[in-house]
Amino acid sequence: MRVIAKKILREFWEKHRDCEQSLKSWFQEASKAEWTNLNELKSEYPTASIIGDNRIVFNVKGNNYRLIVKINFDYQMVWIRFIGTHAEYDKINAKTI
Repeated sequence: MRVIAKKILREFWEKHRDCEQSLKSWFQEASKAEWTNLNELKSEYPTASIIGDNRIVFNVKGNNYRLIVKINFDYQMVWIRFIGTHAEYDKINAKTI
């Protein structure tokens, strides 16, 4: 998968140092992945939540943070749509961000 844009993750972990390793690990795993559908993704990340329109919510660092991505399986692309704390997550519409 091609993950767009690592800069968003980097800027976040620079502010929240406790999640740097978790985000780096997720980025490496996602970059190497060759998921062709949501079932394959869920087999690797059973705690990920599918929220529709190929949007997935990942729990980061023991569920302290939330990462929302949108995936195009045909083009093997992952777009980072949001990364934040639970309080920040609660203020957005995860299905449209």
